[in-house]
Amino acid sequence: MIDSGSTAFILICIALVTLMVPSLGLFYGGLVRKKNIISVIFLCFLSLALVSLQWVLFGYSLAFGHDLFGFIGGLDFIGLSGIGIEDTIVSGIPDLAFVAYQMVFAGIALAIIVSGFAERVKLSSFIIFGLLWTTIVYDPLAHWAWGGGWAHAMGVLDFAGGTVVHISAGFGALAAAFVIGKRSGFGSSRVVSAPQNIPLTLLGAGLLWVGWFAFNGGSALAANGIAGLAVMNTAIAAAAGAVVWILISSVYGKPSAVGLVSGALAGLVGITPAAGYVPVYSAVIIGGIASVICYAALSFRLKKKWDESLDAWAIHGVGGLWGAVATGIFATAAFAGTGGLIEGNFTLFAANIIDAVAAMVYSFVVTYVLAYVIHKTIGLRVSELEEELGLDISNHGERA
Repeated sequence: MIDSGSTAFILICIALVTLMVPSLGLFYGGLVRKKNIISVIFLCFLSLALVSLQWVLFGYSLAFGHDLFGFIGGLDFIGLSGIGIEDTIVSGIPDLAFVAYQMVFAGIALAIIVSGFAERVKLSSFIIFGLLWTTIVYDPLAHWAWGGGWAHAMGVLDFAGGTVVHISAGFGALAAAFVIGKRSGFGSSRVVSAPQNIPLTLLGAGLLWVGWFAFNGGSALAANGIAGLAVMNTAIAAAAGAVVWILISSVYGKPSAVGLVSGALAGLVGITPAAGYVPVYSAVIIGGIASVICYAALSFRLKKKWDESLDAWAIHGVGGLWGAVATGIFATAAFAGTGGLIEGNFTLFAANIIDAVAAMVYSFVVTYVLAYVIHKTIGLRVSELEEELGLDISNHGERA
């Protein structure tokens, strides 16, 4: 039976998670040079458009079709064949609503990877990369955790995409950055690294913060108590992450506005896989520790002079990795049906670590190979002149 309340809830969550894609574009846009603001926002919008088409044609089927060897789904639902408006794969909501909700998750995962390509990627190559990455990396990972794959069979818990979205996109962005190379002049001038429009970044971060309530709360797939728990945990983990980041940055410098929202995002990423499985006090711990770990990862990246331009790896990749481990530690039987390490269940803890490491290695290695092949064949990067002019003009003929 279709539950009208849960269906309305999921439809609202679909809209809010969709809003996270342009919000991410604003967040990224404020961090790049003025001549590339339109380009990074454009790539985020494009990510959602490309993935939406791929998802309807075959992506959803690869993620949620019948299990093939624990790795990938079959082609049961190619072109959304067999998906009706009254059917309920998930009790209480129409199949199409579930498909749409998962579709925007896949779209934002690709948008996060824009961080690794920012200010230097060739548009045609990004389109090819995006379609292949979603098919070869994202869809299998979604199947592993949510579609009946090997991780699901092991009992792995990933409430809203710690491995599926954040680890895959974060470590994928790092691999892409290694292949495409550093931006011209990276490390030689403050102009390259300093944010050009901080208010734009803050606006994007604020909208992401709002959308995250739908990202995590909607993953309950019903308007129920678990959705309420996920929303509360999301709020408190973000708050803990923001405050801890500011405390750390105050010791080593000044508490910046960008730092505050970076800490909030670290907390949001960290709580994502655990949001519906842990009590509120655990969310405080998870969000606070996520901020510490992500701050350290960002500092490490800067020290190593890796030009993963907008820190998807430090925030999403590393934060998602911690969140997956934390889920195995803090999950409680009262909410998850099985307890984690803190309740004496080493099996769940071990399973989540195995899944997180597998997702990290798979996403990094496959993304690296995919980007390398594209780079060596049709080229992944714009010319030096185009990069100097800026991608807003060279790719789009527009100025911000």
